[in-house]
Amino acid sequence: MTKKGFLLVLMHPPPAFDEEFNAWYDTEHVPERLAVPGFESGLRFHSLAGAAPRYLALYDLTSPAVVHAPEYLRVAHEEASPWTKRVTARARVQRFTGEQIYPGDCITGRPVRLLLLRFRGLSSDDAPVVVAGMRASFEARPEVRQIRVLAHDAGEAGADFLGLVEARVPLPEHFDPQPFGPAADALDLVGTYTPF
Repeated sequence: MTKKGFLLVLMHPPPAFDEEFNAWYDTEHVPERLAVPGFESGLRFHSLAGAAPRYLALYDLTSPAVVHAPEYLRVAHEEASPWTKRVTARARVQRFTGEQIYPGDCITGRPVRLLLLRFRGLSSDDAPVVVAGMRASFEARPEVRQIRVLAHDAGEAGADFLGLVEARVPLPEHFDPQPFGPAADALDLVGTYTPF
């Protein structure tokens, strides 16, 4: 099975910049990304509590290689539009790309809530522990539609794992880190988002 890729972006613009930020995302940025071959979905979410990072964008890709393809590079990074450069210069941006390691082939649905667990600076060997923790914590819950685990290579900083829980209804506030064992110490973000 060929595993799907992803692009997940966390953004935190200044509150006074929200109107332009959202206009840019909805009218230019998401349509531009979805026009790139290999982008299968593009959905936006915002934080329920208004806590940083306030916005999350999630793109499903046919493979991790899509973000290295010439079609993507023509609209990304240094080749980004003037409006993109203006907006991203004013917002705190965290960008993650890589492979969907569990289950490997799912596409983002239309969840009522999206729970994000971010584990930073682990080893690639920790992937089974993170997957097992996500499955033990969320897979059997009736309110959960699907879970996924995404892997991002952070270079010398190690591997980052992003656990995504798509829920049909709001999830309980309680979160137990115990099923993740020592990997729980690498957890640096637990955020609940709703569709934008």
